[in-house]
Amino acid sequence: METSEIKAVLMKALALDEAHVSGDGSHFQVIAVSEQFAGMSRVKKQQTIYAPLMAYISDNRIHALSIKAYTPDEWQRDRKLNGF
Repeated sequence: METSEIKAVLMKALALDEAHVSGDGSHFQVIAVSEQFAGMSRVKKQQTIYAPLMAYISDNRIHALSIKAYTPDEWQRDRKLNGF
């Protein structure tokens, strides 16, 4: 599965402000940015990202997925701290 496919699925299903997907083969990292994550626990944010990708996880096109989900304000702050 290509990173662009994962990004397209997430953007369509969740109407994210931003999605950054990296990785290769079947191991991927996702950074998702949306106001909908405001007030959600870290687990709930991850469940929100996993939901539209479950078909790809169950058929092993995605084997491992690392997720970071931010509100736009959190993303601005984290980008500055980590030099993105």
